[in-house]
Amino acid sequence: MNDDHTPDPSQDDSQNDTQESGFAQEPRLWQNETWTAKVIKNDDDDGWAVAMFKDGESEAALIGPWTMGRDKKNPKPLDGNAFITLVKTASEFVRRSEQQLHATLHQSVTVNGEAGRITVLLDIVPDDDNPYATLSAQDEGSDVLAEVRVSAGFKLNRNTAQAWVDAGFEKPKG
Repeated sequence: MNDDHTPDPSQDDSQNDTQESGFAQEPRLWQNETWTAKVIKNDDDDGWAVAMFKDGESEAALIGPWTMGRDKKNPKPLDGNAFITLVKTASEFVRRSEQQLHATLHQSVTVNGEAGRITVLLDIVPDDDNPYATLSAQDEGSDVLAEVRVSAGFKLNRNTAQAWVDAGFEKPKG
């Protein structure tokens, strides 16, 4: 007699779980509410790859190699543990990519001004048709001292920030 916490090995509930969840859990395709893992033929060689798609995205967020099955021709089937690992890896990859993009689009440098420390910020707007950036300066109390529109290619570093502050916040040339 089984207690409520011990599964009966003679009853396979995996089919029922898949049907109840509404998400595919097949040998080459697994889904949850956010991610889809799809085993695909690797175009670079004779092996297999797994592509991780975030819900609503047409391009894979991450593609990585996948293990061959025992027959050395077909891919190893996806399973729950592999899917969980793939979701964690893809989520971390997306998070790091978003952090890197944010760091590229929002930069800051602190320099010395006449009245104290000044933080110079560059916020890039990556518009497809007309990309631009906003260069701004804040005092130590976060009050905005100046703000100008500059090229999206403006290079913010300690020297350009100090030169802008020293020039009285005149719009940088170029």
